[in-house]
Amino acid sequence: MGDRRNKYGVNPDMQACPVETTLDVIGGKWKGIILYQLLDGTKRFNEFRRLNPGITQFMLTLQLRELERDGIIHREIYKEVPPRVEYSLTDFGRTLEPVIMSMKAWGESYKVRLDENRTIQGEEN
Repeated sequence: MGDRRNKYGVNPDMQACPVETTLDVIGGKWKGIILYQLLDGTKRFNEFRRLNPGITQFMLTLQLRELERDGIIHREIYKEVPPRVEYSLTDFGRTLEPVIMSMKAWGESYKVRLDENRTIQGEEN
């Protein structure tokens, strides 16, 4: 058996902290945003592209596949012409709602402070 390191270089059998497990599932720039957007209902691929113009098609596909692999989202393909694909949270994915909403609340509370800190740091350098 080879080394089974995840994308963060951590062997999943050796994770020392449950926070690592959470970050392995929702970590990165886009997953939390995708999950937040799915809290209010099903989305199609192009809806994500419109909501997040900074994400590339490749990165969106990658993030959605990883969330699907982990059982967090469900991908439904409708046999239509052209094919329609919709993404939704699974019941398991819904268990992340309090985490995502806590992240939202923290961001709302501290965004101004972070912006100020970053501006100060930028002025000193």
